[in-house]
Amino acid sequence: MEKIPCFKAYDIRGKVPGELNPELAFKIGQAFVKFTGARSVVIGHDVRSSSEAISEALSEGLRASGADVTDIGLCGTEMIYFGTSHLGLEGGIMITASHNPPEYNGMKFVKKNSVPVSYDSGLSEMEQMIVTGKLPAPAAKKGGYIQKDITEDFLSNLNRFYDVKKVDPLKVVVNAGNGCVGPILDRLESVLPVKMIKLFNNPDSSFPNGVPNPMYEENRIPTINAIKEHKADLGVAWDGDYDRCFFFDEQGSFIEGYYIVGLLAKSILKTNPGEKIIHDPRLTWNTVEVVKAANGETVQSKSGHAFIKEKMREVNAIYGGEMSAHHYFRDNAYSDSGVIPFLLVMQLMSEEKKGLGELVGEMIKNYPCSGEINSVIGDPAGKIKEITSLYTGGVIDYTDGVSVDFPDWRFNLRMSNTEPILRLNVESRGDEALMKQKTDELLAIIRK
Repeated sequence: MEKIPCFKAYDIRGKVPGELNPELAFKIGQAFVKFTGARSVVIGHDVRSSSEAISEALSEGLRASGADVTDIGLCGTEMIYFGTSHLGLEGGIMITASHNPPEYNGMKFVKKNSVPVSYDSGLSEMEQMIVTGKLPAPAAKKGGYIQKDITEDFLSNLNRFYDVKKVDPLKVVVNAGNGCVGPILDRLESVLPVKMIKLFNNPDSSFPNGVPNPMYEENRIPTINAIKEHKADLGVAWDGDYDRCFFFDEQGSFIEGYYIVGLLAKSILKTNPGEKIIHDPRLTWNTVEVVKAANGETVQSKSGHAFIKEKMREVNAIYGGEMSAHHYFRDNAYSDSGVIPFLLVMQLMSEEKKGLGELVGEMIKNYPCSGEINSVIGDPAGKIKEITSLYTGGVIDYTDGVSVDFPDWRFNLRMSNTEPILRLNVESRGDEALMKQKTDELLAIIRK
């Protein structure tokens, strides 16, 4: 079966123009209509210099196949998720390569009600339509096209998740990374009582301050420095399409996404006791303990947005969180948001009169973790088999890669969907030295 290099596990992503270009974008539009049957599609794009040409070609492909296009222009991915369900449309496509370098672009897809389309649930069929040339003939009537600004609707929907009257006048460093979130932060600043210290706030396709990916440690330095310089209460940084946000406490310490999952679950369960919370298998103990103490119920799901969203719908969960900084909300069409966590954390800090460091300090102490450590190796599947055979006597779970739980420590080892990479996560019960020892031990075997 012939492959198109930019078709990935969850989305489309590749270098422009070699792997993704307007000609391919037109065909993707045709294939999307044929696969989904959508007669109305919302599209939007990130700040990249190639985004407008790709957006235009995609729109033409959709319209040629008879679908009406609503173009919301420069936006974040979550605005496409919101727009699809809010406007009652039958599909949504975001043109973005998120945190990839400037020469990349891509697309993320949803069907009606913002149900995601991944490789397993449609992208492979679309790919084969393009490869074999089995695309729809032009529709008898070309679809319509309108431009629409949904920013006001998007902002007013955020009010369902937090109470602006409960937010104190905090001082917050916000780092937009020259991605798309800057204009939304400007709008929120006029509503919130907080003082924002803005870094790299203007969308800029050349990413003059580095690729907007706060997972890179060097990209965290400006946020950390600004927190210290301005004696800020909090720091927050976003990736390019702002579907993920990353938190720093009042000391400038980067807070692992794992502990933010526990914090948001606790915050949501305060007013919604008994609800279900989804988590992934990579790091679990803190989330399970926090949710239980807050009278909630945890449900485990395989990592990845398509799996989490499917599981949330299946069990009607109110919130789902991944340690990779993706946070999903039932009232947000079961979709991830990089803005809602920002608002919830500020409200929780204000209500509890505690800094973020204090709010998560106990969690970090009780469940120290390694964070995700990646290793490039030749035979990831073989290595997982080897390690599973070495670490016997624990409780084994194969939800995603392999998780092995011992009484006082546990680990998860899983393969990347797209590269020959193994991803390791280790945590312990209150014993940082043990966690570090086991992490080193496992890495030595993985990299042998």
